[in-house]
Amino acid sequence: MKILFILFNLISFSVSAETILFLGDSLTEGYRLSKEEAYPAVIERALKAKNKVVKVINGGVSGATSASGSKRLDWYLKSKPDIMVLALGANDGLRGLKITDTEKNLSNVISTAQKRDITVILAGMKMPTNYGEPYRSNFEKMFRSLAKKYKIKLIPFILEGVGGKPELNLPDGIHPNPKGHEIMAKTILKVLETEL
Repeated sequence: MKILFILFNLISFSVSAETILFLGDSLTEGYRLSKEEAYPAVIERALKAKNKVVKVINGGVSGATSASGSKRLDWYLKSKPDIMVLALGANDGLRGLKITDTEKNLSNVISTAQKRDITVILAGMKMPTNYGEPYRSNFEKMFRSLAKKYKIKLIPFILEGVGGKPELNLPDGIHPNPKGHEIMAKTILKVLETEL
């Protein structure tokens, strides 16, 4: 009986938690919501309910652009993440920044992570129709190109089923409410669970 107890403890200690970093902007941070309502926390609860041993880090900062990605990742490397969901670029698009600059910034983040053996999942974004078709299509294409170049999984649209739906967003029409974050979590989990 004592041997079984020792073996059980050894097995328990050998199962280390996988650390998942969500590096993003206000959509990740959970703008005007509590941390528990934001999608990273929703995902953590869902995974733990399935007996997954994980530790989630919400690296969302309101207003963040892709330019801040590399420096912020450098700081989070202290936590030794195993997986990173990269959800930056939305603010670049909304500000009409050059897509080539955004692509370069995201490339730097992805390559830095891969050099540290961090599995990267890229979260795609779409722009509103008033941004014009050339910019919108090229913006979406950028995410697909990056995923192909670095051979990483892509979440085509992080706001799938949420964007443009008033009942799932705050009054500003941009940021998801708690129900919206629940849907975002499900969208991300479909891809994230394939890497766990």
